[in-house]
Amino acid sequence: MTNSIQTSERALFDGVTLDGWHMAPRVYGDLYPGGPSVHSFFADRGIEPPVDPEKYPARWYVEDGAIVGEQAVRSYGGYLVSNETFGDFELTLEARPDWPADTGIMLRRQRDSWEGFQVLIDHRESGGIGGFFGNGLASFSAVPFAIRGLRDAAGRVIGLKADDPATSTEPVTPDKIARLTYAAQVEEFLQAWRWDDWNSFRIRCVGGLPIITTWVNDVKIAEVDTATLDAPDYDPAQIHALLGNRGHIALEVHDNDAFFGDARWGEGAKCRWRNIQIREL
Repeated sequence: MTNSIQTSERALFDGVTLDGWHMAPRVYGDLYPGGPSVHSFFADRGIEPPVDPEKYPARWYVEDGAIVGEQAVRSYGGYLVSNETFGDFELTLEARPDWPADTGIMLRRQRDSWEGFQVLIDHRESGGIGGFFGNGLASFSAVPFAIRGLRDAAGRVIGLKADDPATSTEPVTPDKIARLTYAAQVEEFLQAWRWDDWNSFRIRCVGGLPIITTWVNDVKIAEVDTATLDAPDYDPAQIHALLGNRGHIALEVHDNDAFFGDARWGEGAKCRWRNIQIREL
């Protein structure tokens, strides 16, 4: 009989300082292990990549007991990365993103490059929340649904509603849903989400090529098995060789790319994070 030792939950953020974290610019690497670089991918498609992103990291600071992330220089993003690495764990936190703010939580991230699994908090038009993306891991998308802004008569966004695949800028296709081993219905998410307020996230990450599960406000949203995931150019063995069994946790401020522009991250937009706790498994 094998005994597993579980540690007690502990804070990764003290509510006052950024001790235990470091800032990193939003730099790009290869699309997948052994694949072409993101910059060459952009060049082949006539897309202008960010210039010298290393010079323009995002701005991170603490305000009213929360970590705040924002673009320090317009259109340039970045990460706040844990100094520690983690293997198997359960992470809980609260997030409050503005609209639009494309953010997320990276797991098993490399310290000095962009590779890692991302839990999406794409709080924008056609965004996915609680699904997954592979940064430098063949850019796989595994999401159960997408959302868009619910607008009043004056055109102001006052909440969220289900995205319309017919007009979506980033539609959720059947293959994106099929990559999940669990996918919530968008109605379940919309009933749970608190507009313009704090929302709780719980993320469980277990295994060398981990099974990652997400909950939003205690509603199970998605689960992916990264050992069996099927996506173009996604090779589990190569990815495990790259990432290993441990990695950093990172919070994201996205840049404004040529595809989404200001719809990716609004001028003056921020995301706030608090009550970040981890329990190693």
